[in-house]
Amino acid sequence: MNLQNQKVVIAGGSSGIGLATALLLSSQNANVTVTGRDSSKLEKVKKESPTINTVLLDSGNSQALQEFFSANGKFHHLVIAVSGAKGGGAFSSLSLADLREGFEAKFWPHLQTMQAALPYLEKDGSITIITAASSNSRLPGTSGLAAINGALELMIPILAKELQPLRVNAVSPGVIDTSWWNFLNEQDKKATFEQFSKQICVGRVGQPEEVASAILSVISNGYINGTILSCNGGL
Repeated sequence: MNLQNQKVVIAGGSSGIGLATALLLSSQNANVTVTGRDSSKLEKVKKESPTINTVLLDSGNSQALQEFFSANGKFHHLVIAVSGAKGGGAFSSLSLADLREGFEAKFWPHLQTMQAALPYLEKDGSITIITAASSNSRLPGTSGLAAINGALELMIPILAKELQPLRVNAVSPGVIDTSWWNFLNEQDKKATFEQFSKQICVGRVGQPEEVASAILSVISNGYINGTILSCNGGL
């Protein structure tokens, strides 16, 4: 599928995997709009790639989402890269308040964004959400994250049937070097990445550009539907 001049909205596209995806799709001559809550990040996106449209938008605000998609009009592809850093930790000491915040930061914004976008998505278009390998990695300390991402992934094949012929997929990244890990200091992050690298078949953590490439594949292949595509280096 040729993405030239096709309209793409990337919710949470001002940093990390979302930004890498925006830059890649823009290089494929897609008409890309990224949304985010941080105006300074959006300004950096605009400076880095002036062809990318930027909109200050909180994906947790249903009314703002409806107003945005109404103004944006018909478009072809929706990518949702909205996330939060809460919900991890050993279950015995896991703060359920933090887990609730994790759901508020990722699960509900994904659903709200999809619902608000549906009336404006072209029927031969697609929705691609970004989940995480925690959904099925069975790693200790990730039960809360697995609950958030697993809940989203369980919906994918059902939504693909309900919304057909609109395609609905997920890309599930493994350990990726993005700002998501900034809750750790540099020394702890380095140690964490080194530890994970021993468990990953390719022997290293991933880069956001590698996940963006997987997202491009899902968007541009009109025969991929109802699928969760892993991009985790063999974690």
